[in-house]
Amino acid sequence: MEKYSVLMSVYYKDSPEELKQSVESMLNQTVPCDQFVLFMDGELTDELKEVIKNYKTNNPDLFTIKGFKENKGLGKALDAGLRFCRNDLVARMDADDISLPLRCEKLLELFSKHPKLGLAGTNIDEFYDDPTHIVSSRVVPSDYRSICKFMRRRSPFNHPTVMFRKSEVIRCGGYGKMKRKQDLDLFARMINMGVYALNINESLLLFRSNEGNYKRRKSWEYCKSYIDVEYENYKRGYCSIVDLSIVTAGQIVFYLAPMRVMKLLSDKLLRSNIKN
Repeated sequence: MEKYSVLMSVYYKDSPEELKQSVESMLNQTVPCDQFVLFMDGELTDELKEVIKNYKTNNPDLFTIKGFKENKGLGKALDAGLRFCRNDLVARMDADDISLPLRCEKLLELFSKHPKLGLAGTNIDEFYDDPTHIVSSRVVPSDYRSICKFMRRRSPFNHPTVMFRKSEVIRCGGYGKMKRKQDLDLFARMINMGVYALNINESLLLFRSNEGNYKRRKSWEYCKSYIDVEYENYKRGYCSIVDLSIVTAGQIVFYLAPMRVMKLLSDKLLRSNIKN
C-alpha cells in the first residue's frame, strides 16, 4: 500500500489527555503511517508541550513537529503543516477524536482501487464522555454523483475522517482564507475543480461531541461563516440562488432559535441513525 502522512493541528485549548487518545488511535492503525506531522497553532500549555515532547522523543523519525508562534486558526495551521508532509497521501486527524484501527487501511484500499481518487472520507459515530456509548452518527453520501449533489448545500465529508492527495489540495488552493468552515470551502473547490471523491459507508472515527459544539454552531460567527462559504460557492457557479437562499435561511433559523429547538433541528436534519 502507498505510504501516508498524518496531519494534526493542536492549540492551547486542547486537552492533553484527549490529545494522547487521538495520537494513540493513529499510532495503532492496522497500517501505520510513515510520518506524523503535528502542527502547533500558537503557544501551548506546558502540559500539551510535554505530551508532544514525549512523542517526539520516543519516535524521533516518525514525528515532525512544527508550529506558529501565535494562534492563526485551523485553516492556516493545516495549510502550513501540509507543506511538511512528505507523502502525497495525507490523513487528517483532530486532536480530540478517536480513529478506529481500520480507518486508514480501508481508505488506503479505496485509493488503491481508484487510481484517480483525490479525496475520501468515512461516516462518524458521536459520543460525549464515554467512547463506548455512541449517541448519534453522521452519515454522508458515498458515491461521487451523490457527493456532488450534496455539496451544493452541505459538506459531504466528515472533515476529521478524510484522506486526500496533497498535490490536489495544493492545486485547488489549500484551506484558503476563511476563518471558519475552511473544510467546506476547500471541499467545494476540490469537487468543482474535478477532483474525484468517494466516502466509505462505514463509521471509522469516534467524534467527541458536547454542549460546546452546539453553542459554537449557534454563534453568529459560525452561521455567518457558513453563509459566506455558500455565497462564495454561488459566485463561482458551484450552487444556485435557491441553494444559497436555503442555506442562508437555515443558518439564520439556527442562530435565532432557542438552544433546545436548535439542538432538535440539528439532530434531526444533520444526523442519521441516532442510537439509544
